[in-house]
Amino acid sequence: MSDKNISFRWTYIVLPAAILLLSIILAACFYGLLPPEAAYHFADGTPDRWMSRGALIAWLVIPQFVLVLAAIAVTSSTTILSTRFLQGESTPIRKLLSIMGNMVALPQIILAFAMLDIFLYNAYRIHLIPLWVFALIVIVLGSIILGIFFIRTLKQFRGQPDKSLKE
Repeated sequence: MSDKNISFRWTYIVLPAAILLLSIILAACFYGLLPPEAAYHFADGTPDRWMSRGALIAWLVIPQFVLVLAAIAVTSSTTILSTRFLQGESTPIRKLLSIMGNMVALPQIILAFAMLDIFLYNAYRIHLIPLWVFALIVIVLGSIILGIFFIRTLKQFRGQPDKSLKE
């Protein structure tokens, strides 16, 4: 690997991978506490749809896998394209790759919260805050954080000379 190559790093997807791992641990811990037919849909706080616990866990964990695979695919393909079209590792692309890969954690956090709420209801008959409130909080905070990182990265791009004009 030369100094000019930008290669895939696991730090690009550390948050989605951590949330996936947490979701798997959560599913394993609650599996024995769930009834054979677990409620997964609620109208006004009371269940109105049920599913087998195995199918429920699959429907809650598989999207987490898909999101992590999507983050890996996006960051890997971007590293390949940036190695081909950009000159050197000094470009701010590394920060963009971290943002791109880790922003997948936002929908994963919402899915993990929904999973926890479903598990808590079926095991202990309690609900956390409504999912829409939690999703709104995550979206607002995530947008602010991503906006800050994006603006910082844009400022770094603006500060560098355009190498394509020299060629």
